[in-house]
Amino acid sequence: MPHAIELAAYVAGFAGSPLAPWGASPPWELPQQAPEIVRRLLAGLPAGDYAVEGEVAIHRSARVEPGAVLKGPLILGPGCFVAAGAYLRGGNWVDARCSIGPGVELKSSFVFEGTALAHFNFVGDSVIGAGVNMEAGSIVCNHRNERADKQVFVRGGEGGALQGTGCEKFGALVGDGVRIGANAVIAPGALLAPGRVVGRLALVDDELAQKVA
Repeated sequence: MPHAIELAAYVAGFAGSPLAPWGASPPWELPQQAPEIVRRLLAGLPAGDYAVEGEVAIHRSARVEPGAVLKGPLILGPGCFVAAGAYLRGGNWVDARCSIGPGVELKSSFVFEGTALAHFNFVGDSVIGAGVNMEAGSIVCNHRNERADKQVFVRGGEGGALQGTGCEKFGALVGDGVRIGANAVIAPGALLAPGRVVGRLALVDDELAQKVA
């Protein structure tokens, strides 16, 4: 039987967030639905709190530097900062007080409060908890380019068996307070427990620990 992976066990604030209706979903299903989810959330935003243009909603307290590319559907929360050269696409929800640095690409992801993507990061098809910090050049991969079978697998529980997601695009579920060092690589399907520290230049690939059945 596949191991249940609870979003709230990784992101404490999930149940109290606008994403709560999707709390029972496996983490890899949220990025697959990202555009539709963000569109639903756009319809319920508090009137007057956000500057909305098309499918892009930016909280009036957020700051976006010239040269950033913001593609909808997108919600950028209170107190956020997006630097010049950042590229957000594919449906993203970014919670309060997050920092998206220069050269960062964020695709089809959900980012919780107080997280910082420093600069020159890629984060694809992921759920990123609160208070996460990614140093320069660290990336969350979302696609198994190295093999013919592109399905992403995740490991259910510590030491557990790999299980298929049915998805060809899924990056990671990154728990609250995770620290990811410069130039680290997080392979598709990673589940990073809250508070984990990933060293600089490290590779996190759950498939390497055990052969896929």
